[in-house]
Amino acid sequence: MYEYLTGVVTKIMPNFIVVECGGVGYKVFSPTPYSYHEGAKAQVYIEQIVRDTGITLYGFQTEEDKGLFLKLLSVSGIGPKSAIAIMAAENSDSLAEAIEQGEVKYLTKFPGVGKKTASQIVLDLKGKLGDYVQRVDQTTKQDISPELNDALLALLALGYTQKEVDRITDKLAKEEATSADQYIKKGLALLLKK
Repeated sequence: MYEYLTGVVTKIMPNFIVVECGGVGYKVFSPTPYSYHEGAKAQVYIEQIVRDTGITLYGFQTEEDKGLFLKLLSVSGIGPKSAIAIMAAENSDSLAEAIEQGEVKYLTKFPGVGKKTASQIVLDLKGKLGDYVQRVDQTTKQDISPELNDALLALLALGYTQKEVDRITDKLAKEEATSADQYIKKGLALLLKK
């Protein structure tokens, strides 16, 4: 029923925000409530879920995030609370990348996601998240040297997940290295720090 709400964020809690529109405060569950600013005007993309237990509003900063939420809801075994928890634990681009790479083990780290549900997410959504993966590819390919790219591929070949490699890419790009080997050594050091 609702596409978006535009109003002032009057309250921020760990799992929801309150958006005041026309004198009415709407309680909106969000994966990223702290990305909003109390007292500031915001446009929140809304999905209304109607259940026997009540009507709930879920809100997102972008239409793309709302789309990802709806895609997660289409997976058998994923309800709105699980979908929000998954999105809260990871940014949309990295989550989509993990799904596209078929990283079932990685997906089981999310709250309420067992191996069966993680496999179902990959089965249902792999190949359907091209927009997100394209954004990831564009951001990673723009600013890195061929040596760094080779090093990142080598780290993936060593068994590290795409998400783990993504986490250190920016740090590695700032390092002064002239060969893939140097980047790999620095990358391993960063990955082992965790």
